[in-house]
Order: sequence, then structure tokens, then C-alpha cells
Amino acid sequence: MKRATTWVLAVAAIVALAVAAAANQAHFHAPAAPGAFVAIAIVCALLLVLRALPLGARRPVVFLLMLVVIVAVVGGLSYFQFVLKPTIVKNAISAAFAPKPTSVVVEEAKSEQWPPQLSAIGTLRAFQGVVVAPQVAGIVTIRNFQSGEDVEAEAKLIELDTSVEQADLASSLAQLKNANVTLERARTLIASGNTPQSTVDTALAARDSAQAAVDRVRAVIAQKTIKAPFAGRLGLRNVDIGQYVAPGTPLTTLQQLDPIFVDFSAPEGALATLAVGQATTLSVDAQPGHVFAGAVTAIDARVSADSRNVTVRAQFDNADRRLLPGMFANVTVNTGAPADVLTVPRTAVVYGLYGDSAFVVLPAPSGDGLIVDRRLIRLGATRGERIAIVDGLKAGDKVVTAGQIKLQPKSPVVIDQGGALPPPAETPKP
Repeated sequence: MKRATTWVLAVAAIVALAVAAAANQAHFHAPAAPGAFVAIAIVCALLLVLRALPLGARRPVVFLLMLVVIVAVVGGLSYFQFVLKPTIVKNAISAAFAPKPTSVVVEEAKSEQWPPQLSAIGTLRAFQGVVVAPQVAGIVTIRNFQSGEDVEAEAKLIELDTSVEQADLASSLAQLKNANVTLERARTLIASGNTPQSTVDTALAARDSAQAAVDRVRAVIAQKTIKAPFAGRLGLRNVDIGQYVAPGTPLTTLQQLDPIFVDFSAPEGALATLAVGQATTLSVDAQPGHVFAGAVTAIDARVSADSRNVTVRAQFDNADRRLLPGMFANVTVNTGAPADVLTVPRTAVVYGLYGDSAFVVLPAPSGDGLIVDRRLIRLGATRGERIAIVDGLKAGDKVVTAGQIKLQPKSPVVIDQGGALPPPAETPKP
């Protein structure tokens, strides 16, 4: 029996060592760590050594081994309770409350060429525009136009009643005829020496007076036919047939729409860069998405003492008549050559009371993942959906354009490749 037990322990130690070696070489997947099988082999070897010792020497060794086992168990439990367990709990709590990466959308800051521009708000003015009104009073007998009609220069618009003037014209013509006959008779008599020169002079004066009376009546008749002073588009009709109109009564308006002017105010400091001939663009709310091109044609000769602004006029082609006088216009003047500027999307800017900032995505110090860093920036001009950065960023910096509301400096982030919002069809006005 004793020999059989010895053989079993020896075989068990050898098998445990073999299993540990095979597991260590990854020949197969052991159910426990290789160290466990080594420990089993050591225990079996110790039992074999104990069985080989005499009985008197066996007892102290067993006692010593039991003491070592008790100390090992107590030490292991203490290590687990006071070292390993607090570390496990701490790591678990840290993992539970650790901030999760925030999904953000990023875009690189890039360098672009922008020409220096002056933006202003202007009002459209007709190239020529008048209020059509009569010079003399009368009753409207003929109306030759409709509201909003395009007319040519010298087109007849309104005719007033001229019956009285026609009678006066007939009377004046009769007097002129009589004056001409008297003048001819006097000239015949003076040629034969039968009348003095004074008679001819009197007849000539009477003829000239009669001619002036005819011209006056004809001028009044002409004034009662109101014509378009230039080609353009008529406004709303304010007169009807049979209506009595006094001198200066507004009948309609006439506007020459091609070309068309826009007047806008610029600060006096802009006079250093403004010049006649500079390229100008404008947009109006009535034509969304369309930009009209023109040029500066005149700069006022004085600066307003009230606003310290100077009035500037630009001219635009308007062959399709889409621009009308009185429209509100957003005007932009290119005041110089293009220059390199650093730009980012407008959504990347975080505005604050103590300065504007942007979040830049950087690799984490640990090398695992990404974090954000907050950079204070100084803003420049704005063009559409992009804004110039004067200071605080450099080309190639990856700035956060969406998701900033949840971010803090050093926050972990993950980049959302498909979360960018499409630009609006029209930029909302502030």
C-alpha cells in the first residue's frame, strides 16, 4: 500500500510538470494556469519527501509546512482585503464614472484668398425718375397708357381739353393774317412814297404781336399734351378720363430702370480704400441667391457731419428689370487685392463674454484616443458660412464644428464622419 501511494504521488508530480510545460508552450489549452500545475507537482514532491523521512523527523517538518501554509493563507487574505480589493473597487468606480467620449464633427482650418471688402446697406435708385404732372390745369380727355407700361421717349401719355385754346388760336391766327395784310399794304405805299416810315413800323409791330399771341396759344395747347420725357416704365395710374387736374397734380411716375443706381453709406475711414471703378456686388431679398455685379461710379463730395458717413453710388446693369427703385440692398465693394487668410466654418466659433474660442481635436497624452483643447481666437471678416481667424489657430488644425455644447478642455472625443450638417440654402440675417 505504501509503495502504491509513492508511485501515485510520483506519477502525479510528473504529469503536473508535463501539463505545466505543455500549457506554457501553448500546445493545448489547460483548464488552469501553468503555475497551478507546478504547485501541484511541488506538493506531490514534498509529500514524497515526507514519506521518505523517518517518523521522528517527519513531525517537525509537517508542523513547519503547516505554519507556512497558514502564514501564506493569512498573508494572501490580507493582501486581497487591503491591497487588491481597494484597487479593484477603485478601478470599477473610475470606470463607472469616467466620461465617455463625445461624438463631434470636425473640419480643418484652411488658408484661402479673400479680397478686402466693404459691406454696407444701400437703397436702389432709378437712373432717371420723375413724377409725371401737368403744367397747366384742365380736364383729361385722352389717356394713352396703363399702369406699369413701358413707354418710349416722347410717347403721349395724357391729353387735356384744348377747346378754349383752339378757339383762342383761331382768333390769334385771324389777327395775325390781318396784321400781315396791313404790313404788306404799308410796304407798298412806302415804296411809292405815299406813307411815312412810321406806318410801316407800326404795322410790323402789330404783326409781331399777333405772331407772339399765336405762339403763346400753341405753347399752351402743347402743354396740355403730356409726353414721356425719356424711355422707361410707368408706375400706377392716378388719373381718369374726365378728371380735372390742377398744375402739379401727380398723374403717374416714370422710371428708367436700365441701368440702375444703388446709394449706400460708408464710414469716413473707408475713404482711404474706396475709389471710382471698384467692383461691386449686391443682393436683394426679392431675388434670393442671385448676385448682381456693378461698379462704383461716384463718391459724394462731403461727409455727413451727423453720421460721419459718406454716400457712395454704384451702377448696375438691369436689362431684365429685376431691380426696382427703393429696394433694400446688401452691397459689397472689393477694395483691394486678394490676401491669404485662415478660415473656419462659422459653427466652429464658441462666442463668450470673455472672448471667443474654438475646440481643437488633439491626440490624447496617453496615445489612446482623442481629446479637445480650447483655444482663444480673434475673429476677422465673415464671408458666407466661413469666418476668418486672425489669431489663435493655424492651418491644418482640426476644429470642432458640431457638438461643442458638451465639451470641456481635455474631454475625450470621437469623430463622427457623417454627422456634418448641410449648409443652409440662405444664411439667416442677424
